[in-house]
Amino acid sequence: MAGEEAIKLAARIIAKAKRIIAFTGAGISVESGIAPFRGKGGLWEKYNPEEYAHINTFRENPEKSWIMLTEMLELIKKAKPNPAHLALAKLEKIGKLRCIITQNIDNLHQKAGNTSVIDFHGNTSSLVCLECSRKYKLDDFSLEKIPPRCECMGLLKPDVVFFGEPIPVEALYRSQEEASKCDLMLVIGTSAVVQPAASLLGIAKRAGATVIEINPEPTPITGIVSDFIIEGKAGEVLPRIVEEVEKIRIR
Repeated sequence: MAGEEAIKLAARIIAKAKRIIAFTGAGISVESGIAPFRGKGGLWEKYNPEEYAHINTFRENPEKSWIMLTEMLELIKKAKPNPAHLALAKLEKIGKLRCIITQNIDNLHQKAGNTSVIDFHGNTSSLVCLECSRKYKLDDFSLEKIPPRCECMGLLKPDVVFFGEPIPVEALYRSQEEASKCDLMLVIGTSAVVQPAASLLGIAKRAGATVIEINPEPTPITGIVSDFIIEGKAGEVLPRIVEEVEKIRIR
């Protein structure tokens, strides 16, 4: 299906859908300057994730983990929402997007204006104490001295899922519930192969939802789980889709 034809079809489906959710991955933030951790130029080329980003390493040698974390947080702090994030925020504003389930930890959906976001892997905007579970805003801390510590002197870590940690129960259950009740899932910037996040697509599909994929190129779910794919950059495709949705709404 040609790009423009697919965009107009997606807009028609969105206009008719009653319960839409978006499922986003690293690809949507690439245009904000954040390379996928696993991709070329990503952090995992420089740091072995099983070493630097494992919860056991963090507990035993937090200074080592914070070397990688400081670089990651500085990169995320500089990033700003791109047109794809802003398009999803607009889709929520006009009442067509119920929520976003994101695998990203960069807080860019919230910065763009989305108010209903499930952070499947946590969010770097806050720090959590491993001893007392108190949370702090990242912006309230200077990272010149690492590792940062809580008032109780417990270790503070970004409130994100490290290797060796489970998905937060609330995020998992909310995501599964939303996936089971949606009639349309937009899959954006992810190949959706990493579990347990990838299972959400199957839940939506079994519930009868249409799955539209927006990725630069076909993925393992193309034509198997997704009903169709719109190939291209999310920052170019999503604004066009939302533009078409708005045209349909004012007719």
